[in-house]
Amino acid sequence: MNRRALIALLGASAAAWPLAARAQQPAMPVIGFIYSASPDPVAHRLRAFRQGLKETGYVEGENIVIEYRWAESRIDRLPEMVTDLIRRQVTVLTAMSGGAAVAAKAANTTVPIVFVAGEDPVRLGLVASLARPGGNATGINFFNSELTAKRLGFLRDLVPTAKHIGVLVDPNNAAGTESTLRDAESAARTMGLQILVVNATTSHEIDSAFATFVRERVDALFVGPSGFFAGRRVHIASQAMRRGIPAAYSQRELPDVGGLMSYGTNVADTWRQVGVYAGRVLKGAKPADLPVLQPTKFELVINAQTARLLGIEVPPGLLTIADEVIE
Repeated sequence: MNRRALIALLGASAAAWPLAARAQQPAMPVIGFIYSASPDPVAHRLRAFRQGLKETGYVEGENIVIEYRWAESRIDRLPEMVTDLIRRQVTVLTAMSGGAAVAAKAANTTVPIVFVAGEDPVRLGLVASLARPGGNATGINFFNSELTAKRLGFLRDLVPTAKHIGVLVDPNNAAGTESTLRDAESAARTMGLQILVVNATTSHEIDSAFATFVRERVDALFVGPSGFFAGRRVHIASQAMRRGIPAAYSQRELPDVGGLMSYGTNVADTWRQVGVYAGRVLKGAKPADLPVLQPTKFELVINAQTARLLGIEVPPGLLTIADEVIE
């Protein structure tokens, strides 16, 4: 073999080495991520999810791939999205809403699922028990609906003269709406309040709901939990302010954009915990052995500036126990 041919052969072999080395590298695990609403309103929660993954040693683009699916409040799309992710052979499914969790569980019994659920996951059929999930799913239950009576009580403390309460719910969030209405009706009877329930699944229906609340002269408003409502939080908070209606919410993002008050779990931190659990599953943990986590701390957030604009004097007792007062 002459010198020129030898150099060409060595060059071709050297060029092939990186390709062979890449072929021997294992493919990165893929996390399937599914949420019932839109991405923009939950950007801060998504950062928290990635932080949870990082705490367990996983960084998107470096040693994991994340396949995102956003239902844009079209709950009917969730089963199709779950099926697509399973077809792509994801290593673990992260279901970031109760509806997504139910769809994921209904679609498969083998791919590990880590979920966020605002309702009781046992009642939803996601796990056998909180301590011993027993199947392919586990996650975080953040007591969104179970806090309805407490939230309604805080609203009455803020507006002690209120007797007629509007309740805005999203029927697409079926499980959350059912438990919210059940608990709201029970708490209202105990407190001697009358409630007016109005559904909304679109921005136009939100506007129509507020027109109804004004026409029926509600004294205050109780907004149920919903990924769709979280995505329309600026719209809802501005409508309540423009109409002069004091309103209580389940998510602290609402007072951040001018809502009067919220009481509930720090949802961003639950997304971080989902990231941690997903990382543990990637390392070999089985969902059946990971207990469903529940929050131990709940946040009362009051927007004092909004209260002043509404002519509400926040009782000193509420200011004392509030976790955050926005001035």
